[in-house]
Amino acid sequence: MSFLITATVAYLIYLVLTIGGSAVLLWNRAELVIGAVCAVAAGALLKNRFIGKNLRMLNPARWFAFLVYLFPFFFAMAKANIDVAYRVITGRINPAIVKINPNLKNDLSLTILANSITLTPGTLSVDVDEKTNELYVHWINIDPKVLKDMPRDYHPICDSFPDWARRIAE
Repeated sequence: MSFLITATVAYLIYLVLTIGGSAVLLWNRAELVIGAVCAVAAGALLKNRFIGKNLRMLNPARWFAFLVYLFPFFFAMAKANIDVAYRVITGRINPAIVKINPNLKNDLSLTILANSITLTPGTLSVDVDEKTNELYVHWINIDPKVLKDMPRDYHPICDSFPDWARRIAE
């Protein structure tokens, strides 16, 4: 069941991303065949990762939460772009690798958080401690006062990203 659902979702995502052909509706036959082959491969490889054993990612509320999450994420990304540009122009950086404990329980939520951190300019997810689910994050400018509160307070680095990852995937 999870293979079929994962393959179907992968195929639908593929179709949305490749709109633009002209032969059959908006896709040509080669695109439809290649998409089906890739979707079957994705379904076989990711059936237990994407959907999970309890089918938690089929809940429409999780998809809606993900779409809502894009607004604060893009705002944080824009803010970080301005900050990094300021740091590049002035040369005021104080880089460090810090450990944060976001208290996330599963791999999907941790992956969402790590990717969100990495996509935000000025931060990079470096490593994950698999035993404790703590993340090591490279940060371009760390305040020494904030450093002493790590790993308890993650908000200076990743704001509310862990809360959103928890709403989406846990």
